[in-house]
Amino acid sequence: MLCAGVAAGGGLAAGSLLAQEEPRARMVAAMFFDSYGTLALRQALRYAGDSGFVASLPQLLHGRTNAPYDNIIWNTWFTAHSEESVVTTAQGNPVLVAVHGGGLFAQPARIEQTLRADMNRFNVQGLTGQYAAKITEQEAGDLLRGILPDGAQIPVYGFGEFQAGIANLPMRYGVVLDFETARKAKNGYESFAALQDEPIMIVRAGGAEPLAKYLDKAKRRNNTKAMGNFHRLDGIDPAQPQTRILKLGGSKGGKGSDGSDQGLGRGYEVDWGISAGGLVDLARYVAVAPRNMATSLQHLDFEL
Repeated sequence: MLCAGVAAGGGLAAGSLLAQEEPRARMVAAMFFDSYGTLALRQALRYAGDSGFVASLPQLLHGRTNAPYDNIIWNTWFTAHSEESVVTTAQGNPVLVAVHGGGLFAQPARIEQTLRADMNRFNVQGLTGQYAAKITEQEAGDLLRGILPDGAQIPVYGFGEFQAGIANLPMRYGVVLDFETARKAKNGYESFAALQDEPIMIVRAGGAEPLAKYLDKAKRRNNTKAMGNFHRLDGIDPAQPQTRILKLGGSKGGKGSDGSDQGLGRGYEVDWGISAGGLVDLARYVAVAPRNMATSLQHLDFEL
């Protein structure tokens, strides 16, 4: 999992998962930012390679929980390799399906397909009027069965089972939450006590226990009283299959993290908490991969 530490080259040191056959290798994290989010994801996936990963929202929260407050992971915002899709079950019930570790839009090519589609509102591809990514009925059905466009098959848990706790939770998985339950979730800056029992927050954080640990760390940062949790489920048509990407707010020193700096809005300099956004945005991903410390500039001492 993503852990604390700042690397000399500007990335995040992601803990020392040492392999016996490679005693000088360790997992190292790096940030990838671009004003065109697809490029940032492409760079992050290239860095991660076959042996690494791009950090999901639960992994980003885990990293913060284990990092000091002056670490960069607390002091800027991030795009998570996590997404939320609104789909309809075979029984006709709308649900929210969260996927952590890369879902329908795990690959840049799928994002490009959406961004370059005809914006005619009758087109089954492209963007909705609220800038969510449209997905096909086939993709929606496959998602409920844990089948993803890149050929991966992931476990998909019901919320009750997930809330109770999953032993040995994989890095890539899905959780299904009733749409009405998700829609009624707190939407804005709420007290930590209220957020701790919020179903959509439990799903976003990767479980009730990880959520509780993160909220405890976040509220102790500046003796903060509230945190942002944002969704757009009140203003959409649940009959339209669609997907949004999860994002984690952050600002230097935790500025605006409880919503008190209202004049700043929810822009670049404000720690807005957790939100679900569109694909037409700038992005900052974290990728984690093994690196041989013997051949790296990371952690070298250049002082004379």
